[in-house]
Amino acid sequence: MPTPSMEDYIEQIYILIEQKGYARVSDIAESLQVHPSSVTKMVQKLDRDEYLHYEKYRGLILTKKGKKIGKRLVYRHELLEQFLGMIGVDQENIYEDVEGIEHHLSWNAIDRIGDLVQYLEENPNVVEELKERQTKE
Repeated sequence: MPTPSMEDYIEQIYILIEQKGYARVSDIAESLQVHPSSVTKMVQKLDRDEYLHYEKYRGLILTKKGKKIGKRLVYRHELLEQFLGMIGVDQENIYEDVEGIEHHLSWNAIDRIGDLVQYLEENPNVVEELKERQTKE
């Protein structure tokens, strides 16, 4: 399994490729707010671990393994944002909260949160009750 830092890179590379069709070292550095040299080192490690193929000055592409993990990481992030929004976490806190917890939850916990989000979507009255309780506090 990739480390939390590797996950951040894979997730961002996946997002960039989905949005732009490619991911350059400079784009990744800008997105993650790190130095390009740090990106190059991590990209080389991700290449060695077969999450992507990297050729200097030619760019990079995710392997099948990298795409699968990237898609799952984006799902995890979006699911946690959706969940925190549903339970009433202030919008301005959601991104930072997700960044703080996403690497510390097991995939089993993520799947159970997914089940809960699905239940809440199917039962909007429960979400409304929760919002009413929060306004009374």
